[in-house]
Amino acid sequence: DFLCISLVNGFTQLRYNLGDKTVILQTLQKVHANGNTWHSLKAGRVGNEGYLDLDGINITQKANPGMNVLDTHTDFFVGGVSSLSLVNSMAIENEPTGFTGCIREIVINNRELKLTAIDPKGGANIGDCDGTVCGYTVCKNSGTCQVQNSGFFCSCPKEWTGTTCEQSIHCSQNMCGSQALCIPQPSSFSYTCVCALGWSGKHCDSKIKFYIAKFVGNSYIKYTDPYYGKRDLQYSRISLNFTTNQTEGLIVWMGKSEDEDNDFLAIGIANGTLKVVINLGERISVPLMHSKYFTCCDERWHFVTVVQNQTCIKVYFDEELIVFEDIDPLRKYTALNYGGICYFGGFEIGRKVSVVTTGLFQKQFIGKIKDVVLFQDSKKIQLMKGEGYNVYDGNSEN
Repeated sequence: DFLCISLVNGFTQLRYNLGDKTVILQTLQKVHANGNTWHSLKAGRVGNEGYLDLDGINITQKANPGMNVLDTHTDFFVGGVSSLSLVNSMAIENEPTGFTGCIREIVINNRELKLTAIDPKGGANIGDCDGTVCGYTVCKNSGTCQVQNSGFFCSCPKEWTGTTCEQSIHCSQNMCGSQALCIPQPSSFSYTCVCALGWSGKHCDSKIKFYIAKFVGNSYIKYTDPYYGKRDLQYSRISLNFTTNQTEGLIVWMGKSEDEDNDFLAIGIANGTLKVVINLGERISVPLMHSKYFTCCDERWHFVTVVQNQTCIKVYFDEELIVFEDIDPLRKYTALNYGGICYFGGFEIGRKVSVVTTGLFQKQFIGKIKDVVLFQDSKKIQLMKGEGYNVYDGNSEN
């Protein structure tokens, strides 16, 4: 499999192969090869449908039905490759040659690559396209970069300050406590503090501990399973109690959530009912829902258990078996390689649930979670031993 973007006779071309045939998309217009014009290019695929967009003009094309996974476990090359022999003959139209020009702001699956001298794994014959210390993203938040002697100076918009305009003026003298995040509130010329796990209060200066975790939106806990290396990943199990009055929300995501190839087991609320999604490989996500149960958002405590026995999945709701399904009778993938990571309530600040889960769940969880047990462990996990923000004591009325 491969995905390749190249220039062909002045046109931008996308080629990809998901295992059966090579799909070719080419832009309708040529690029300006004068060396002075920046172009915006978006390319990729959703399932088996590829898309290519140059400066807002979009074209799409589908691969054969059934082929919807790009299986590439290799390095990612920009501008050229370490050896031209690595280029698949179907990935380009003519003989392979390296790119001459400038590239900036590469974003893959919502994550920006750092095009610096030290961040890439390797490379050769690369220079600074800007020619000065003022690179494309030196100054943040629409700041203007100016060369000054041997360094640079950022001229910041009125609501931002700092060497690179990275700090809001509303947070420049904030009183947020230990490990707290300052969130500017420009409309009120103020700020709010988002407390790290184990802290609360207006300025996050009160130490707390809890056994019931209260999620208020924009909250999450990231828990690392200390026994992951000893787990039998073909037989996974998670159980917990939750209560909420919301009709949407991600309760738990058992998996690393770094890219679309990561295995996961997810439990949440969708349209007021319980939703469980399993992915054991190749991003084949199987949603398991039970329409009978529309009582998840009634502010009562509910007990959920999900058991994975290779490809057989059982879901218990308030100790009643509501789903029993074999998601892959061929047993192609049988292990839940979740990387020892469990997210509760959502993901890190700034990572939207709808984006990370590719639409499987829409919002972060608002409610309470307790009594979480992994596999057949005799003890409940201690959520306080994780990391996170905006999570409070579920026993408190505040």
